[in-house]
Amino acid sequence: MTTQIEKNFMIDCIVTDLATFLIRDYHFNEAEALRTIYSSEYYERLSDTATGFYTESSLYNYHYLRHELEYGKIA
Repeated sequence: MTTQIEKNFMIDCIVTDLATFLIRDYHFNEAEALRTIYSSEYYERLSDTATGFYTESSLYNYHYLRHELEYGKIA
């Protein structure tokens, strides 16, 4: 069984990777990348452990964040 602390750690690791991807792909600075992630609808779903997004790879999660950024909604 995964504890809440472990789930939060997994989410934090994904957020770190997502910020790196945004910096690379969109040329955001670190603050812009983190602000984009934390203010997104996608982040609400990632942080809701019932969705299971936190168990998926960072690239899998990045697909959903990019879709929201490009189309204004999550796929």
